[in-house]
Amino acid sequence: MDRLREQLVDATLDWERAIGIAPAITASLAEYDAAALVGFPRADYAAAMHAMTDPPKGHDFVFNGARYLVMGNRPSVKRGGLVTWVPKAASADWDVLVWILYDSQYDVQEAWQWEAAAYAKAFATLKRLSPAQLRRGKRLVAARPAAVPARA
Repeated sequence: MDRLREQLVDATLDWERAIGIAPAITASLAEYDAAALVGFPRADYAAAMHAMTDPPKGHDFVFNGARYLVMGNRPSVKRGGLVTWVPKAASADWDVLVWILYDSQYDVQEAWQWEAAAYAKAFATLKRLSPAQLRRGKRLVAARPAAVPARA
């Protein structure tokens, strides 16, 4: 499956070079990468996704009884390359949120985890969030993890 991830990223980056805008793959990659970061074995994650008949409402996957919502950001290659804001979780139907920050090549740079109650308490009054605010959660990764392959 990691080979398929690499092929998807390669095709996306080729498309971006040729067309100027990358296809929207960040959310799908973030779900896949987050599952690995929280310990969801790749084969079990794939089986769980195959077993779904409809996309879950308010979360992306369930692992060890917890509903995970995943958000990922990738910097624009056209606008200076920095992620300066992160959308707020629109749903309350999750137990754990994982936020992943990618580089322009879709390599994981950071990943942070939030429990729903702590997230609600910290951000209830805010309209938008910055990466610095999300970095106050539980650090899952501060550099490229072994579970998420780095690109050559």
